[in-house]
Amino acid sequence: MDKKEVSAVLNHIGLILELRGENPFKIKAYYNGARIVELLEDDIEKLVEEERLGEKKGIGKALQEKITELVTTGELEYYETLKDEIPEGLFEILKIPGLGPKKVKQLYDQLQITTLGELEYACLENRLIDLKGFDLKTQNKILKGIENLKKYRGKYLISDALHLALPLVEKLQADPRVIRCSLAGSIRRKKEMIKDIDILASAKKNDRKAIMDHFIAFDEIENVTSQGETKLSVRLISGVNVDLRIVENAQYPYALHHFTGSKEHNTAMRHRAKEMGLKMNEYGLFTENGEILSCKDEEELFHWLKLQYIPPELRENNGEIEAAENHGIPRLVEEKDIQGVFHVHTSYSDGVNTIEEMTIAASKKGYKFIGISDHSQSAFYAHGLKIEDIWKQHEGIDKLNEVQNDIYVFKGIESDILINGCLDYEECILDKFDYVIASVHNNFNMTKEEMTHRLIKAVENKHTKILGHPSGRLLLSREEYPIDIKSVLKACKFNDVAVEINANPHRLDLDWRFCKIAKEMGVKIAIEPDAHKIKGLGDVYYGVGIARKGWLEPQNIINTFTLEQIKAFFKK
Repeated sequence: MDKKEVSAVLNHIGLILELRGENPFKIKAYYNGARIVELLEDDIEKLVEEERLGEKKGIGKALQEKITELVTTGELEYYETLKDEIPEGLFEILKIPGLGPKKVKQLYDQLQITTLGELEYACLENRLIDLKGFDLKTQNKILKGIENLKKYRGKYLISDALHLALPLVEKLQADPRVIRCSLAGSIRRKKEMIKDIDILASAKKNDRKAIMDHFIAFDEIENVTSQGETKLSVRLISGVNVDLRIVENAQYPYALHHFTGSKEHNTAMRHRAKEMGLKMNEYGLFTENGEILSCKDEEELFHWLKLQYIPPELRENNGEIEAAENHGIPRLVEEKDIQGVFHVHTSYSDGVNTIEEMTIAASKKGYKFIGISDHSQSAFYAHGLKIEDIWKQHEGIDKLNEVQNDIYVFKGIESDILINGCLDYEECILDKFDYVIASVHNNFNMTKEEMTHRLIKAVENKHTKILGHPSGRLLLSREEYPIDIKSVLKACKFNDVAVEINANPHRLDLDWRFCKIAKEMGVKIAIEPDAHKIKGLGDVYYGVGIARKGWLEPQNIINTFTLEQIKAFFKK
């Protein structure tokens, strides 16, 4: 191990000690040691071998022993032990300008933030602005720093990807040489995370080069990574890679299907075509004689293969081809089916807008009802509602319902599920709410059996009507906590509790892979924005995408109920 590597380890130890809040003199000793080692003119291995390291000013006996262990073995037991005590994600957070060890320790101690994703989520919920040494300006700087760090990550939230992709498609569609244009790939299939952006366009062969040159000139493009006759690959300023393919218009339906994927779906489709004596690829659908079967769109492509049209969201080789063969593709839920939402936070807890402002915004979206569900008392970090706050809020909702004719406001609460599975207020308080969303917000490190029992007990509480973000995951940040999801779903079915698809793009939880299972079990679903400001209501779009991937129909989702139906559901 050379002096540069030794210096880096000593520096990292100093950093860890700062995060632990250790003695400042001890911390300084390691930082000084790192600097001394880095500036050494002598060969460090020779100094260790000759036992002359202690002659250097600033290198005491303890430091000498540790450097010797590093140089001779390539490892340091003390360092490895320290690393195990600190969440790895904190070191990534330290990369954000303006966040030194003291502030990161504060975030860890007071908000239990251990990853970049958790920090971003906390910023979006305004949880930092009341911490000592933090304010709105600091919070916005942190968000900007997170944005810059994300630039170098390999995966992106679908919300971030769409924000980048849609303007590119719009600009291409405005080019008169482009005949048709669409997003493709995982972003078209509404996957919760994507690696890159796929765009397909059709045009005359002679126009391809001009369209590519026009695309390269877009402000969003940082550089070209490759360019061929039909494919252009670029990197955006944001760091996301984009593949643009341009085909002839007659080839467009076949190419759109092929480049939408998934690979597994495409393989199954080609196998079906082969069994019918056909050949299928991105250029067409061909008979044994090489004659192309003409298709003006994807619908006709599926028709040739004697299949019902399969929406892009379902193309994961998850039984969609078999269902399409038997006309079993359901009428999937659409955003227009949503009549209202229930997971909405206001300025009473950690939201930005008032109840009235959120209600008016929901009414403008055409919603017939909205539920206000601020955090409960144990969520101190989110200004959870004290008893007196509840009565004040309910009084305000009653007055609002007296003057609002086109939308009804429900009294809800997002109750923390305590470690023992109980909800966060006494029964007599819970009785005053129209509904309770029960959610886990802490103590994630339980065993699978303990966490499953915790959730099931909460579901069995008569006041629980919706189980919030059931797996606790934060995409690109925090894995789901261990639970027996099928047992939890079974409990929800038995107790007539809806399971949330939390539509916040950082969560998208319940995972779409379990939505179909929940549907088959007869479990009701709630698509909820978890909105902390008016803009957050728009996240319902992402929740609907996940519901569609999970084969959900309007009748499976309580947000599609009429006002009278939802009132009846809450009164059960």
